[in-house]
Amino acid sequence: MRIVTLYQGATDSALALGLEPVGVVESWLERPMYRYLREELPERVRYLGLETQPDLEALAGLAPELVVGVRYRHAGLYPLLSRIAPTLIADTAHDFEALLELMGEATGREAEAQALLTEWRDRVADFRCRAEAQLGDAWPQRVSVANFRSDHARLYYEGFARHILDQLGFLRPSGQWRSGWGVKLVSRESLPAMDADAIFVFMRDDPAVSELHREWTSHPLWQRLDAVQAGRVYYVDPVIWNMGAGILAAQRLLDELYEHYGFVDDRQAGVGGVC
Repeated sequence: MRIVTLYQGATDSALALGLEPVGVVESWLERPMYRYLREELPERVRYLGLETQPDLEALAGLAPELVVGVRYRHAGLYPLLSRIAPTLIADTAHDFEALLELMGEATGREAEAQALLTEWRDRVADFRCRAEAQLGDAWPQRVSVANFRSDHARLYYEGFARHILDQLGFLRPSGQWRSGWGVKLVSRESLPAMDADAIFVFMRDDPAVSELHREWTSHPLWQRLDAVQAGRVYYVDPVIWNMGAGILAAQRLLDELYEHYGFVDDRQAGVGGVC
């Protein structure tokens, strides 16, 4: 099937289903495509610009049989896209399971989608079982997801990583049960908002970001955070935790969690079932 994907979760999901997109949008980092997906893409794939401004003329020239976008990026483009080809618009960018099912149905790969989802659910159950068994009274943990930028930090209440952490049984600190994507922290005095049993941190490899991170994490308020004092600040891949948004990224995020917590993943090693 000639499929065009207009955001990264759709590209990820297409490749997981064994589809080779004829057109994709460029990634935000590691351009033109995230490294974890790059080798899976066919060499002849056409890049159509950014998620926010895809080249519709080039897209039409590819004669696609299916276009996949996401509501917050492409709802306004739907009338144009649907004139080019049948168009599937995902409701959110972080519900990768719903996207996988929709794409499986639209491409006749329902069985492949369900197999991927079964594997995912088994791994989620395995992680939860190991966390409860090995962490005991320290489980479930309250966790924060934080992102350092050049002039502020961000604390995420929603999104791809938070969606997965909720499934795995992690809790949110009491101040983070709020609507919206999250909050910008513009001064070091707001660092206590990150306080949790563990903090997952991602950031770009950029000198300005590194400098802000150095300044903030040397502050006494950072040093007093529970996660810092317990040695449970985990630095994670920004692509996998915030930008991939598909089943392949989800599996890699879970790989990182097994590693950070020192759990043995028997399913990945091919030697056992759940816990």
